[in-house]
Amino acid sequence: MTAGAGPIVRRGAVLGLGAVWWWAAVRLALTPDAGALEGAVAAGGWGLSLLPVHCVAKSRAAGALAAGRWKGAWRGGADARRGAGRARGRC
Repeated sequence: MTAGAGPIVRRGAVLGLGAVWWWAAVRLALTPDAGALEGAVAAGGWGLSLLPVHCVAKSRAAGALAAGRWKGAWRGGADARRGAGRARGRC
């Protein structure tokens, strides 16, 4: 596979799976003989939309607390006061 084919394949897969999901959702809504297959496809697609795809690893997250920092904060030790101004949150 060439370097430029990755985004094309990804978009094709997204469009294809989206079309299958819409087919299942419309069939469930309009056809009285829709069955378990359509229900499973529609429920699976909806469930995938609930995944938190915006999450990143803690080590790469902006403003993430270092390991053991909460323990120091609960104890009220110097560790909690030392790192209090370093957190940088982003939306």
